[in-house]
Amino acid sequence: MVSLVMKSLLGLGCLFAAYPAMAGMIDKEGMAEWEICALCHSLDGISRMSKFPKLAGQKSAYISKQLKDFHFGRRLNDGGQMGAITTEVDMDTVPAIANYFAQLPPPPAAELDSDAETMELFRLGQEIFFKGVENTQSCASCHDHSAKQSVASARLAPWLFAQHEDYLIKQLNDFKAGNRVNDLTDSMQHLAKNLRPESIRAVAFYLAHKQPGKGPE
Repeated sequence: MVSLVMKSLLGLGCLFAAYPAMAGMIDKEGMAEWEICALCHSLDGISRMSKFPKLAGQKSAYISKQLKDFHFGRRLNDGGQMGAITTEVDMDTVPAIANYFAQLPPPPAAELDSDAETMELFRLGQEIFFKGVENTQSCASCHDHSAKQSVASARLAPWLFAQHEDYLIKQLNDFKAGNRVNDLTDSMQHLAKNLRPESIRAVAFYLAHKQPGKGPE
């Protein structure tokens, strides 16, 4: 059962998201560690704002890595908010936090209209996801739910299906601009630099509207 403290904090609507988070601002009494994350990412792991990624059904290894990267300053592309919030989290509890969100049912994909223009954008994004562009590897080689990936770093690559479209666009643009540099092999920077704005929009649109299945951890 969600604590009364948690209910009260959720009622604030993640008000602190509009400002740089400050250490010590969260009253954690009676809260589980994952409830701090749920203030923005929601109790069901399906965040309501595209600023915050959906975590439901995400790989536990990926969630753990991102929390630690924010905490230790290896990921900085969110204006410092997550870095500050992770000071409120006991790093020893990161596996429990990650496992909580990982075991939740995956989010539903955004509803897809059936008009010709929308379907063409979806088709283009699907092609980019599975075939890649120019001399880069495909997105699916690390991010596909349906098969074990052959790339060694795929274990720490996130599931992307049904993620917020605007969040995906921001991450790809951040990789492209060098504002996000915490992938293990620099493959995301290389891939994103080969994506034109229209390709970024197409693949993000496809992923946001693609229903995830149960994939290997």
